[in-house]
Amino acid sequence: MKTELRTLRRSEWDSWFDGILRAFGAAGGLDRELYRELTETDRSLGAWDGDELVGSASLFSFRMAVPGGALVPSAGLAMVHVSPTHRRRGILRSMMRRQLDETRDAGVEPLSLLTASEPGIYGRFGYGMATRRLDADIDTARVTLKTPPGSDRLRMRLADDAASVSDACESVYARRVPERPGMLERAPGWERMPLTDPPEKRKGAGALACVLAEDEAGEVRGYARYALRHGSDGTGVARGTVLLRDMEALDTAAYGAVWRYLFDLDLMTDLRVRDRPVDDAWLHMVGDSVRLCRPRWRDSLFARPVEVGAALAARTYTAPVDVVIDVEDAFCPWNEGRWRLSGDAGGARCERTRDAADLALSVRELGAAYLGGTALRALGSAGRVRELRPGALGAASAAFATDQAPWLSHGF
Repeated sequence: MKTELRTLRRSEWDSWFDGILRAFGAAGGLDRELYRELTETDRSLGAWDGDELVGSASLFSFRMAVPGGALVPSAGLAMVHVSPTHRRRGILRSMMRRQLDETRDAGVEPLSLLTASEPGIYGRFGYGMATRRLDADIDTARVTLKTPPGSDRLRMRLADDAASVSDACESVYARRVPERPGMLERAPGWERMPLTDPPEKRKGAGALACVLAEDEAGEVRGYARYALRHGSDGTGVARGTVLLRDMEALDTAAYGAVWRYLFDLDLMTDLRVRDRPVDDAWLHMVGDSVRLCRPRWRDSLFARPVEVGAALAARTYTAPVDVVIDVEDAFCPWNEGRWRLSGDAGGARCERTRDAADLALSVRELGAAYLGGTALRALGSAGRVRELRPGALGAASAAFATDQAPWLSHGF
């Protein structure tokens, strides 16, 4: 029977989602009712073999912070799978083709984003690894922590019901978004994502809790959402773990106060940190950041320009730049050709040109470098960017760089 690729119908959502859960194993960590509300059915695809779902892909409408602080409409690609019974039939390629064509036709989102369970798949569709994430397991019983001045002047307030203080946390989060490239503005409904806490998925931990750092006027300056897993070393000595879900702070004092709180919880000797910026400041507050913290860095967000000109013009540049880039993009050929990028910290333009190229690269390298997390010079050293005018690579690499590492603030 011929596979049919079509836009998801609301009446098919349960079957569609069941197929996704099967593909990603058990529940896949996905909250069914939340995703029912978040799914944009008119931007979701299903590949059907009769009544059987054999492939899926879905887009979410986001706005992402880019260098300079602008929030740029971006299409977040997720829920992508092809059944193992239907591999090598072109289903994935067809879904990627249609999603990118429809995003371009809508003319709203110059960027496409995804996170990848298998990163090697998406390079051929033009996605470059744009951000990394930091994970760590900190031995708080032995690691010393030196917090910034003023951290001890904030009041810490514990809310056992994290949902009850969600508005205060989201206010802090919203103020942080423009400050770091890669952060996503919370579209309606996504503020519930950090609060998902089904008992069957706690794996021995307690319920989600939230602590707020408040100044003398009672304004919330920072927060952390976390859970506690009590345990012992087998001899009766307590050895519990703090499971950090997410945290944000508006200034260094509040940041330090939140981390001090997490380090000092009774009966806890370990702090599990997941999915933080690679330049997170706690790395410079601890006495031993490697041996007793075990930091690891992993791939996170993959990005690709849907419209090269609009994407490059949407961000600012750390240093003045005037460079002609010859772009290769076999999957989205409308991007191919030479583009003149000129700009600085105040803004940028990127337009078609017939001038000789200074650099040559594929759209995948543009996606990797777009947020400043991957240096163009490093890509050049790997043979993935060709310098056609002496000095052009170094100048462009400096312009694309950012003073804060980009970071995807929540998955999708």
